[in-house]
Amino acid sequence: MKKYIALTALASTLLMGNPSVNAQSIPFPQPSPTTTISQNFATSKIEISYSRPSAKGRKIFGDVVPYGKFWRTGANAATTVSFGEDVKINGTDIKAGKYGLISFPGETEWIIVLSKDLTVNSADAYKQENDVARFTVKVEANKNYVETFTIEVGNMRNDACDLILKWEQVTVRLKVMSFYDERLTKQITDVMAKDSRPYYGAANYYYENGKDLNQALTWVNKALEANPTAYWVWLLKAKIQKGLKDYNGALESSTKSYELAKADNDDAYMRNNEKLMAEIKATPGFVPAKPKKK
Repeated sequence: MKKYIALTALASTLLMGNPSVNAQSIPFPQPSPTTTISQNFATSKIEISYSRPSAKGRKIFGDVVPYGKFWRTGANAATTVSFGEDVKINGTDIKAGKYGLISFPGETEWIIVLSKDLTVNSADAYKQENDVARFTVKVEANKNYVETFTIEVGNMRNDACDLILKWEQVTVRLKVMSFYDERLTKQITDVMAKDSRPYYGAANYYYENGKDLNQALTWVNKALEANPTAYWVWLLKAKIQKGLKDYNGALESSTKSYELAKADNDDAYMRNNEKLMAEIKATPGFVPAKPKKK
């Protein structure tokens, strides 16, 4: 027994005397873990930094987070959101930059604020004169209970996405729009006037965004002049021709793409062409071309 007491005392002395094993060095988990998400959007990124509290059996909105009161939109440090390019949020123009994300939750509506202050995390520190924009958004009911507070970027399109906040049985969202199309179209026009021209990229952009398909066809043909065995370019040409209702031309280009992809053992492009050829043949306006005379 005496030996046990002595050893225990010695261990206690070592723990107290050795700073490398004291309590300050123990990596305890955060009750509300901090996270940073980075989502590519349009031609840049949206980045969000926030801490994620969990409900843990508590009633959140109207209790832990009171209605109509300042909320840091998370826990611990201030929540921030960055936009890599100018955007429009719920109809309001927002310049590229980093903002504090603050909210005033309500039972049926929230007020969400973008602030110039990147450190405000309390009602006492909040100053309305630092607001860049205020948005009033409707509360949506969650189908599934959300235990841990979550901010995410969803419903992604080339030019739009939703900034979504959800916790417990509540979801609110902001609609984010990009101005990239006007900027990229100008850049394409400028670049295509030079000697080194990205014909395939420009044609693909015009096709994907429903722009001038005749111009896209001109560019894709230029790309094929430079690389006539590029089956991915032949597939793009077929899609453009289908969009221009040149169904037989599209079928011919897709067949060419299929044959080249088969020679290269590219099963994915073979399947894509099979699907496209089936779509072309099923189009109501499609009339098969007459066989060419030998």
